[in-house]
Amino acid sequence: MNLEMEMKAYMVNRLAMMLIERDADLTMEQALGLVFNSDTYLRVMNEKTHFYYQSPMYVFAFLDQELKEGKLR
Repeated sequence: MNLEMEMKAYMVNRLAMMLIERDADLTMEQALGLVFNSDTYLRVMNEKTHFYYQSPMYVFAFLDQELKEGKLR
């Protein structure tokens, strides 16, 4: 696995963990489902945005906004 893929995997994992920290009733599978079905996930995976280089807290703010607005795919 190259460095970029490791960084992306870490970001996805961290976002899911942050969702669980905020809502203890979520399982890891549910949290990952929320992440994978978000536009934020697409941004993290997009090589052009380099979103995976940002801090998890910064990226989580985008995911949190999506969840609040109900804009998941």
